[in-house]
Order: sequence, then structure tokens, then C-alpha cells
Amino acid sequence: MRFIWWYYVVAIVIFALDQVTKYVIVTNMALYESRAVIGEFFTITSHRNRGAAFGILQNQRWFFIVITLVVVVGIVYYLNRSVREKKRLLPAALALLLGGALGNFIDRALYGEVVDFLQFRFQFSFFGTPVDYTYPIFNLADSAIVIGVALILLDSVIAWRKEKREVAS
Repeated sequence: MRFIWWYYVVAIVIFALDQVTKYVIVTNMALYESRAVIGEFFTITSHRNRGAAFGILQNQRWFFIVITLVVVVGIVYYLNRSVREKKRLLPAALALLLGGALGNFIDRALYGEVVDFLQFRFQFSFFGTPVDYTYPIFNLADSAIVIGVALILLDSVIAWRKEKREVAS
């Protein structure tokens, strides 16, 4: 348990980076303004989202606030538990989830919307058919959440394989 603080530091760093980048966007760009970073592939676009991922459940502010509070309590519980069980990957994943969840929570609680700004556009040909797809705009908190979930899935697969090997022995 003596290194548990490290995971909370990771969560705080994710939260802080998310909030700083959102502040920079809000104070330096007009809403819907775009700035190319890598041609049309990657742009910084000032956008606001009153819903969840991909814009679903628009204007459900209190629902998201309550759900996020419940999720944060669960994350803290499982983070502490996984550290006690001497796991490494799972607490790191939960720290990313915690930082990301708190970053978007603060936006929703204070402003009723989340600041998004990372936009990717994919243009290519697929068997001669042109494809032009713009991925929904997101932020650093969303990125941390997605990476955290992916690491939880990876941890689950590793644990499942380990259990499978032990049963076979």
C-alpha cells in the first residue's frame, strides 16, 4: 500500500493536463474555430459537447454528474483493492480512468458541457472507393479513459490466461 500515492499522482497529472489544455482552447480559440496541425488529417477544433462519447445523450448533465460520482467511487475502491493485491497494470489503468473521469466531470459540473478539441479526418481509397471519415472530436480526458479501458481489457486477458494455465497444471 505504500506506493498507492503514485497512482493518485498519475490521476492528478492526467486531470491537470486535461484542464490546462481545455483552458488554452477556451481562451485562445473561438467556438468551432479550427487550426490545422497536420494538414486536414489532424486539426485542433474548438468544440463543446453536452452529451457523452460521440455526442450521445445530449443535455443529460445531472445524469452524467451522478453516474460519474458513482463511477469515481468505484474506481477509487478498485484502485485501492488492486494495489493491496499487488497488481500493477490494473491500478495504472484505473488511475487513467480516474484522471479522465474527473477532467470531464469538472467540465460538466461547472459549465454543463465538455470542451473537446482533438479532431482527426481519415481520407483514403478502399478498393477504389474514396473514404472520407471525420472521427468525433475528443479531448485528453477521453483519451485517458479509452487507454484505461483498453488496459483493463488487457489485464483481464492476462489474468484469464494465467488462470487457464494454472488450471491446466
